[in-house]
Amino acid sequence: MPNVCHFTGKRTTFGKRRAWRGQKITKGGFGLKPTGITRRTFKPNLQTVNAVIEDEKGKKTTKRLKVSTKAIRSGLVVKPLKRKYGYTRQQKQA
Repeated sequence: MPNVCHFTGKRTTFGKRRAWRGQKITKGGFGLKPTGITRRTFKPNLQTVNAVIEDEKGKKTTKRLKVSTKAIRSGLVVKPLKRKYGYTRQQKQA
């Protein structure tokens, strides 16, 4: 399973980490020079969550998905009810 959010598509991105060496020109030096440039990763905050999603036929099923915390907080994730009697109450109301 890849490290990607199911709803927002957030994934691992790459960047560089730079170490600077030298003295500033204003302090009498020749300026700062980047040394030690190494690659680094920025990983999204992903959580494994049980979520209700619709398949191609329109049927709702619960699946375990990797979801970013931003998607959870923004309300994109619909979690299933935890107990059976909650479902029967919903069926009576419908």
